[in-house]
Amino acid sequence: MSGSKAALKAAKAALDAGKYDEAVTQAQVALASDSDNYFAKLFLGRALDKKGNSEEAVKTYESATKIKPNDDQAWLGLRTLYEGQGSRKVDQFRHVSMRLAEIYMDLDDKHRCQTTVDKSTSFAKEHGTRAQYKQALELLLPTSPLYSYLEGRIPHPSHTYHTLADLTEIEEKERINKEIGERRTRIGARVGQVTLDVKREVFANSQLDQLYQNIIEWSDNDEVRREYEERLLKRTYEELTVLPKDMKKAKRDELMKQAHGMVIIKHPYQLAWNLELEWKDFENIEELDAGVLREYTDFFPNSGLAKVLKGFLDTELSPFPKPPNENSRSNEDQDEETQTILNAEERLVLMTDGLQDVEDSVLGHRLMADYFLHIEEYQSAVDTARKGLKILANESSKSGLSFQENADAYNSTLGTALTHYESPKNHPEARTIFDTILERKATFTPALIGLGLIFEEEEEFAQAVDFLNQALERNPSNERIAAEAAWCKTRTGDVQEGLTELEGQLPQMKTDNPRSRDLRALTLYRIGVCQWEMNVSKGARKDRKGAYAQFLAAIKMNTNFAPAYTSLGIYYADYARDKKRARQCFQKAFELSSSELVAAEQLARSFADQGEWDIVEIIAQRAIDSGKIRLSPGSKKKPVSWPYSALGVVQMNKQEYSKSVASFLAALRLNPSDYNSYVGLGESYHNSGRYNSASKTFHFAEELAQRTEGQLADERWFTQYMLANVNRELGNYDEAIDGYQSVLKTRQKEFGVLVALLQTLNERAWHSVELGFFGQAEKSAREAIDIVAVIVEDRPDAFNLWKALGDACSIFANVQAHVEEAPLAKIKELLQHGANPDTYNVLVDVDGIGYEQLENLAQMYAQTHDAWLNECLQASILAQKRAIHASSHDTHAQAVAWYNLGWTEYYAHTCLDTSENTSRDKQISKYLKATLRCFKRAIELEAGNSEFWNALGVVTTQLNPKVAQHSFVRSLHLNERSARTWTNLGALYLLQSDLELAHNAFARAQSTDPDYAHAWLGEGLLALLWGDSNEGLSHFTHAFEISDSSSLVAKRQYAVSTFDHLLSASLGTNKIVDLIQPLFALQQLLVQSPSELPYKHLAALYFERIGHYTAAIDALTAVCLTAESDYEDSESPESLSHFSRAKSDLARNQLAGRDFKAAAENVEMALDLSSEADASGLDAVARRKLRLSAHLTAGLAYYYDDSTDQAIEMFRSALEESDGAADVVCTLAEVLWAKGGEDEKGVAREQLFDCVEKHPDHVGAKVLLGAIAASDEDEDVMIAAKEDLETARTLPDLDTKQQRRIEDVLAAIALMLTSADEDTTNEQVQGEITTSIMLSPSQPHGWMELAAVTDEAYPAQMALKTAVRAVPPHGPLDAEDLAKAYAGSGTIGDAQRAISMAPWLKEGWGSFGSVIA
Repeated sequence: MSGSKAALKAAKAALDAGKYDEAVTQAQVALASDSDNYFAKLFLGRALDKKGNSEEAVKTYESATKIKPNDDQAWLGLRTLYEGQGSRKVDQFRHVSMRLAEIYMDLDDKHRCQTTVDKSTSFAKEHGTRAQYKQALELLLPTSPLYSYLEGRIPHPSHTYHTLADLTEIEEKERINKEIGERRTRIGARVGQVTLDVKREVFANSQLDQLYQNIIEWSDNDEVRREYEERLLKRTYEELTVLPKDMKKAKRDELMKQAHGMVIIKHPYQLAWNLELEWKDFENIEELDAGVLREYTDFFPNSGLAKVLKGFLDTELSPFPKPPNENSRSNEDQDEETQTILNAEERLVLMTDGLQDVEDSVLGHRLMADYFLHIEEYQSAVDTARKGLKILANESSKSGLSFQENADAYNSTLGTALTHYESPKNHPEARTIFDTILERKATFTPALIGLGLIFEEEEEFAQAVDFLNQALERNPSNERIAAEAAWCKTRTGDVQEGLTELEGQLPQMKTDNPRSRDLRALTLYRIGVCQWEMNVSKGARKDRKGAYAQFLAAIKMNTNFAPAYTSLGIYYADYARDKKRARQCFQKAFELSSSELVAAEQLARSFADQGEWDIVEIIAQRAIDSGKIRLSPGSKKKPVSWPYSALGVVQMNKQEYSKSVASFLAALRLNPSDYNSYVGLGESYHNSGRYNSASKTFHFAEELAQRTEGQLADERWFTQYMLANVNRELGNYDEAIDGYQSVLKTRQKEFGVLVALLQTLNERAWHSVELGFFGQAEKSAREAIDIVAVIVEDRPDAFNLWKALGDACSIFANVQAHVEEAPLAKIKELLQHGANPDTYNVLVDVDGIGYEQLENLAQMYAQTHDAWLNECLQASILAQKRAIHASSHDTHAQAVAWYNLGWTEYYAHTCLDTSENTSRDKQISKYLKATLRCFKRAIELEAGNSEFWNALGVVTTQLNPKVAQHSFVRSLHLNERSARTWTNLGALYLLQSDLELAHNAFARAQSTDPDYAHAWLGEGLLALLWGDSNEGLSHFTHAFEISDSSSLVAKRQYAVSTFDHLLSASLGTNKIVDLIQPLFALQQLLVQSPSELPYKHLAALYFERIGHYTAAIDALTAVCLTAESDYEDSESPESLSHFSRAKSDLARNQLAGRDFKAAAENVEMALDLSSEADASGLDAVARRKLRLSAHLTAGLAYYYDDSTDQAIEMFRSALEESDGAADVVCTLAEVLWAKGGEDEKGVAREQLFDCVEKHPDHVGAKVLLGAIAASDEDEDVMIAAKEDLETARTLPDLDTKQQRRIEDVLAAIALMLTSADEDTTNEQVQGEITTSIMLSPSQPHGWMELAAVTDEAYPAQMALKTAVRAVPPHGPLDAEDLAKAYAGSGTIGDAQRAISMAPWLKEGWGSFGSVIA
C-alpha cells in the first residue's frame, strides 16, 4: 500500500515536472498494485493526454468515471481531452458537458453548472455542424433536465427556439436544393414531380412547425408571436400542398383553423384571408360574409383581389347592401367616400387591373366572369371562366377539396357565355356543360335557361319552351324568362298565344334601367315580327300602324337595337319602295351588330352592283367573324354561305385565287347545294392553273344544276362555258369545242364564247400540227374561218378576231400539202368586210402587200403550189395588219399585233427563200425588211417584253450579228430562263464560228429546259463540227424524240444524220426498225414542205432500204420531174447532177420492182448524163459512185431481161469503174456462169480465182468458188474451198445471210465428197449442220436443216424458238423463214401460223395437210 502511495507521489511530481513518460510509468506501477486507484487513473490519463496518446487517455478517463461517476475531475479531463480535438469530438464534448452540468446541479453549484452549459453551446457553435449546434441548444430548452435549475441564468426559451427555427429553416432549404439538383438529372425525371417528392420527404421528418408553435407559446412579444403564427400558417400550407390526397384532411383542417383564427382576430395576414375566401365552396355569392369582404379590401387595398372585390361590391350585380354611414364619421370623411364612388368604366378598369395582379384567385375570376357576363362581354366571360376552372382545379389539387359548387358556378357562367359567344359554334360545348350540371342538379335554373336559349338559337323551339317553362316555375316573376318562353311558343307555330303572352309581359317590363329597356325593346320587336308574320298581305305589311309601328317603338326604346333596323330596311326595300332609307337601315343594323346577316347580305349585294369590292370584302369578313354563319352539328337552321361566297368573289377580282379557293370551299362546307359557290370555286381553280380540280368542280355544278329541274337553266350556260375553258387548258380540245358549241345553241351571239371557240379551234389546229395530224389541223383551220365569219357580223373590230384569222391562214402555210384547200375566197370576203383601204396599207411600201393585193386575192385558181402558198401568206399578213388597226386603242395589244405581224412576215420570208426564181429576190428582201420594222415597232411600244427582243435577234442574226447579240442579251436580261433565247444566242455564236460560246449557250438552254429540242440540235451540230458524228447523231435523235411535229429542222437533221450513219455502218447492222423513225420524220416533213426535193429524194432512199420500192419509185419519179423542170429552166450543173442521181436511184428501185426495161432505160439516161465529167455537175468521187451503181443496175436489168451480152458488158464496165472490186467480180462471175457456155464458165472461174488471190478475206468469192466446184464435182477444188469456208464461217463479222450461204455450200460439198453409202452421207451432212449450230446456236437455219434431216422433235422446236427471237426488231429474219420454222414444228397450230405468215409458201400448207391427215 505504501508502495502505491509512493508511486502516486512520484507520478504527481513527474507531471508537475513535465516528465510524462515517468508519470505514465509511476501511474502504471500504482495501478499494478491497485487497479481501481482513481487518482492513478487520473494521473495516467493526464500523462497520456500530454504525450498525445488520445485514445488511451480517453479509455483511462472513462474507466476513472466508472470508479467515481459523480466526481467531476475525470469528466473534466475528458472534456479537456475532447476540447483539444475540436470538431472531431463535438458530440462527445456535449455528452461530457451534460454530465458535468448534472454533477454541478447535484452539488448545487449553479455558477459552474451554467459555465459548463455555456461552454458546451459555444464549443458546438464554433466547431460543430448545424445539427450538432442544435443538439447543444437543446440543453437550454424547457425539455432539458437542467432548465428548471438554471432558469433565469440561461437564455429565454423563445430565444433558443428562435435560433433553432432559423437553423432548421436553413438546413431544410439546403437539403431540398441539394436533393432536387441530384434527382432532376435522372432519366425520366420531371422537375415538378421531383420537387414535390423532395419536399414531401423533408417535411415528413421536420420539426419546424413544432418549433414555430413553441416560439408562439413561449414568446412574450405580440409581434413575434404574430410573425411566427404567419410562418406557421405558411408552413402548414406548404406541407398541405405536397401531401398525397388521402393524407390532406387533417393538415387541411389544421390550416383552415389557423387561417380562420387570424380572420376572427382580424390579423392582416393576406394568406390567411385568401384561404378563408378562396377555399370557401359556395353556390351563390350571397353566401359570403360581406363584412369579411369589405375588411379584406380595407386590410389589403393594393392587392388584386381587393380591387376586384371593391369593384364588384360597387356594381348592381352585388347581392350585398351598401354599408350604412356611421354617425361618428366626420363630414370630411363622408365627402372623401363620396368622391371614391366609381363609374362603370372606372369600375371595369379597376377590376381588370386587379385580376391581372392576382392570376391565381378562384374568387377573383369567378366574380369577374359573372361581371363580364352581366355586361354582355361574352368573350371575356368565356376566357375568364375557362381560366378560373383551371385555377380551381389547381386549388383542388392543393387542398384536396372538390369545390363542386364553385365548379358548377363557373360552368354555369361559361355555358351561358358560350350560348351567346360566337353563336352557334359553341352551342355543343355549352349544351354539354348544362347537361352535366343538370345530371346532379335537375332544377338548376341557370342551366335550364341556358339550354332553353340554345334550343331557341338552334330553332328547336318545342324543347326550348320546355326548358324555359321549367325555369319559369322556379322563378315566376322573371319577365325575361317569360318573354323568351312566349317567343319560343310563337316559333312553334302558336303565334297568337305567344303574341298574347308577349303583350301580357310588356306592362311588367320597367324602363328605369338599361337592361329593362333592352328587354322591352326586344319584346316590342318580337311583337312586330309576330304581327308581320300573321298577316302577309301587302296592305297589312304596308300599314304603318302594324308591325312597322312596333319596329319603330323598339328603336325608340333602344336606339342600338339592330334587328329592328333590319326589319325596317326590309319594309322600306320591299313595300315602301324607298331604296335610300332601306340601305340606311341595313347599314345601321350591320354597324350595330355583325350578326345581322340579312342586312349584311343586302348591303353586300348593293355594293357589289356598284363595283365597291373593298366594301363588300369588309362586310363579308365581318359577317364571318360574327360566328353566326357556322352551325352546330345537327342544327336545323338554314346554312348561310353567302359571306364566304362574296369573299371569294372579291378575292377573285384581286387575283388572289388561293384565298378565293379557300373561301368557296368554306361556303360549300356550309351549303353543299350552293350552285354559285361551285361555279366560283371552279373559276378560281381555273384561274390558278388547277385545271383537273376545276373540271371536277364544274361537273359537280352541272350535276347540281340538272337536279334543280330547270331552276338554274339561265345560269347553266356559264358553267358549260367555264368547263369548256378548263378542257381547253387541259388540251382536251374536242371536249372544249363541243362545250362551246353547246353554249352557242342557246346563246348564238355570245361574243366571249365565240372568241373562245375561235381560239380553241386555232389551238387545236396548232396542236394537231405539233402531233403530226395535218388533216385535222387543216379541218380545224377551216372551222375557225367559219367562226370568224359569224363574229365579224357583230364585232368586226375585235383584235382577237383578226389575229385568229391570220393564224388560221398560217396553218395552211405550215401544212403546205393542204395549202390548196385554203378557202381563199371566203378569207378575202372576211378581210373586205367593213374594211378601210388604209387599214391594209401598213408597211405597203416595204412588203408590197396592201389593199391592192387583197383585191387580187383568190382571183385565179388552179395555179401552182407556190402560188397557193404565196396567197395564203399574203392573206395571213393582211389579217395581222387588220389586227393592228383593231388594237389601236390598247398599247399592249398593239405591240403584240406588231409582233405577230413580224413573225408572219418572217415566215413568208423563210417560205419563199427556197425558191430559185430570181424575180422574187427583191420581194423576199422586202419581207425581211418588213419583219425588222415590225419587231422594232413592237419594242418601241413595249420595251420590257423579252420575246420582242428575242424576235429582233432572230431577224438580225445574219443581217447584223452585233445587233442580234445585243437583242438576245437584252432578252435574257429580262428573262434569263428562256431556253429559246439561249438557243438562238448559241446559233448566233455557231454562225460566227465561236464554238465554245455556242456550246455554253446551248448547255445553258438545256439546263433551263431539258425538253427544248433545238438546244439539243445545236449541240449536235457542234458535235459534227468537232468530228464526232456518233455524238451528233445521239443529239439529233434525242432532239427529234422530244420535239413536236412542227419542228422542220429537227426532222431534217435527224433524217440526214441517221442516213449518214447508215452509210458508214456495215450492211448487216441496218435493221428495218432503225429506218422507220427517220422515214416517218421525212414523210411529215414533206407534208409540211413538199417542195424540199432533197428530202423527198432522201425519203425515197429510205423506202428503198426498207423494201418499199413502189413508194420509192413514186417519190423518185416526182423528184426527176421537178429536177428536169429545174434543169430546163436554169441549165445549172447542180440541177443536172440532181437529175442524174435521181434517174440512177429510180432505175435501181425499178430493178428491185422487176420493171427491167424501165430500169435499163433510166439507168442508160443516168450514164449518158454523167458521161462527161466536166458537164455532169458531180465531183470525181460522186461521179464514180454514180456510174458504178448505174453499171451494176444496168447489168442486172439486162440480165433479168434476158440480154446477157449487154449485162456482161455493163458488168465489165462496172469492174473497170470499181478497180476490180470483189463484189463486182462475184456478180460478173454469176452472170457468166449463168450464161452456160464453157468459155463463159472458164472466164468465171478465172475471175474468181484471181479475186480470191487478190482478196483472200472476201467471203462471197470463196462461197461462189465452192459452189462452182461442187457443181463441177471438182474434188480438189472442193477440198480447198471447204477448208477456206470452214475458216471463214468462224469470222466474227459475218452477217446471217453470209453465214447461211457458207453453211449451204459446206453441206453440198460434204454431200459430194462422201461415199455412196446413205448413212455415211447423212452423218457427214448432220456433222456439218451440228457444227453450224455450235458456231451460231441462236440462228434458226442450222436447227431447221437439222430438223429436216432427222426425225427428232427437239431440232424443230429449237428452230421455232430461235426463229421467233430472230425476227425484227431483234433480227433480220423475214416472214418466209419464220413461216418455214412454224411449218417444221409439226403441230396444227404452228401450221396455221405458218400459213398466216406466208400463205404463198407450200411448206405451211404441206405441214397443215400432213397434220390433219
